[in-house]
Formats: sequence, structure tokens, C-alpha cells
Amino acid sequence: MKKTVAVLFGGNSTEYEVSLQSAGSVIENLDPEKYHILLLGITRQGKWMKYDGGVESIRQDTWWQHPSCVPVIFLPGWENHGILVQEEGKCKRIPVDVAFPVLHGKNGEDGTVQGLLKLMGIPCAGCGILSSALCMDKDMAHRLVRLAGVRTPDSIVLHSQVPDAELREQTAGLSYPVFVKPVHSGSSFGITRVSGADGLSDAVKEAFHHDGKVVIEEAIPGFEVGCAVLGTDPLTIGEVDEIELSRGFFDYTEKYTLKTSKIHMPARIDAGTAERVKQAAAVVYRTLGCSGFARVDFFLTPQKEIVFNEVNTIPGFTTHSRYPNMLKGIGIPFGQMLDEMIRLTVKPTRLAVKS
Repeated sequence: MKKTVAVLFGGNSTEYEVSLQSAGSVIENLDPEKYHILLLGITRQGKWMKYDGGVESIRQDTWWQHPSCVPVIFLPGWENHGILVQEEGKCKRIPVDVAFPVLHGKNGEDGTVQGLLKLMGIPCAGCGILSSALCMDKDMAHRLVRLAGVRTPDSIVLHSQVPDAELREQTAGLSYPVFVKPVHSGSSFGITRVSGADGLSDAVKEAFHHDGKVVIEEAIPGFEVGCAVLGTDPLTIGEVDEIELSRGFFDYTEKYTLKTSKIHMPARIDAGTAERVKQAAAVVYRTLGCSGFARVDFFLTPQKEIVFNEVNTIPGFTTHSRYPNMLKGIGIPFGQMLDEMIRLTVKPTRLAVKS
């Protein structure tokens, strides 16, 4: 019997456009012979709509103009397991077996939607409420990972804008260059690389435009590597990949255009180092309570020291995104990856470890 999978896309987030591209690939790779695919779009303003049109309208951000769009109504309660829509003047209940959020950033990847679905009694693919919230908070995630024995960059946290003199005093123990980041933000929005104290104040102001909590952390020499993690216990871990930068840092433009950067999969590192990165990814994943799937990112120094960067609980899902390609590297194609994510959500079971 086919299961109804609700794909959630869009969202009231700065990463709205990224979600549309990811959702397009997810929808195209879900097997219609196995699943009834229910499309639930969220506008930039946060309005939830049931959508019955094509994938290209999602990618081009015209989906919300489609005549099939009708408002979605949620009824909290474990017995419901679905949504209500108003069609032809009548309320219609649509049962949902699995919700698959393809939502990036705030109001989607931070535990909010996961909490709503929990109240609705709808199983949600991916990380739960607590782990989603923790991984979205760069400060709290770093604190917990550090306690687990994995190195993190030296940093300070600001909860409000402070005078320049106080800012210089608080950052006196950090070495430049530093990165100034909104604590709750994704896709590198609001992040500035600062080479000296003169640029610090403006960078902090920019970060506070995006969030009410800002972290200033030392840049780590070396390059970034990542791990795709699938499952709960035990874990399936994909190939390690590597980001090669010719200049600057892996900002929003580079992440989605690769104009001056390259992604190497597998990473150009020796087997022993790759295995240590995978082991560190498993430690981070479990420390932060992750489940289902997530991408764990690190820095690898010239001395081959592994330094934690962040966890993406809903990584990019386009066909050229890092997460699916890392799993493809160990023989798990896109469609099989989605099947496994859904299977884990409906009935979590133990998996054989792959690495």
C-alpha cells in the first residue's frame, strides 16, 4: 500500500529560494509507484498551501500563483495524522504518513516545523525538535561538541551590539582573521570574514541584522570537509568531501554557483584521515541527538587536526548537492537515499554500518 509523503517546501526564511531547488529534486526522485506525493508549499509570508502543479513552477517560484493552491489547516491531536484543506466549499481531510521537510534555515530547520508536526502526530523525516534547535544554534552546538572532546574554533558570543572599545576588549584574545556570524542562520547569510579590528564593528552590525545573537570565531587554517550521515543507530556514513576555495570563504554565492570554488568528492586526503573525519562526524551527530539524516562539516588543518564547523540537519538536496553525492559515493543513489529516509521515519530500525 502506498504511503502518503508530504513534501514541505518554501518557507518564511532567507533560504526560501534554496528550498525550492532542493524540493524540485526530491519530488522528481520520489518513486510514484511507492508513494502518494502531497505537495505543501509555504510562501515567503508563511502561508501554507496545498499545491497540485508541476515541479518547474516550484523551481521558478510561480507555484503560489497556481489555481490548485488551497490553504492548509492543521488540527493538533495524535488521532488526526493529517491535514485539512478547503476544496469546493467543503473541508477535506488528507491523511499523511510521513512529512518530509525540505526547508532550510529559520522556521523550518530550527525545530519549529518539527514541533508542529509532533503536535499533529505526523512522523517527520530527519532530526527531531531538540537536535534541530541545537544544530541551528552555532553557539550551543559548539559548546556541546567541545564537551564531547572535538575541537571547535576559539570564539566569543554577543547578545547585543556593544561599543567599539568594549568589542575590541572582548575580542582581544582572538587572532585575526575572524568570522562574524549570526548564530541562527544558514547558507552563510550575514557572515563576514574580518581581517583586522577596523572592520569588526560593521561586521557585527551586519550579523545583528540577521539574528539577535552573534558569534565571532577565529578562522581555522586549512580547508573544509564534510560527512553525510544517514540513520540513527548504527549509522551509514558517506564519502568525505572537500571544498577547495581559490579566495574568500564558502559564502552563499559560492555554495550555489561554485564560481571560484570546487567540491572534491571524495576528498583529497589519505584513508586514515578520512576515517578519523567519519568517526568525528559520528561523535558530533550523536552528541547533538541527531536522527534520520544530517551533514556534519569540519575544518581540516595543515597538521590534519579536525575542527568542528557545523551540522546541517536539512542539507541541500539538489542532484549536485554535497549530501546526496557523498552517499552516492558509497553506492546509494538519490532515490534509494529518499526511500531509506522515509523508512527510518515510519519504522526506525537498525542499519548495517557503511563507510
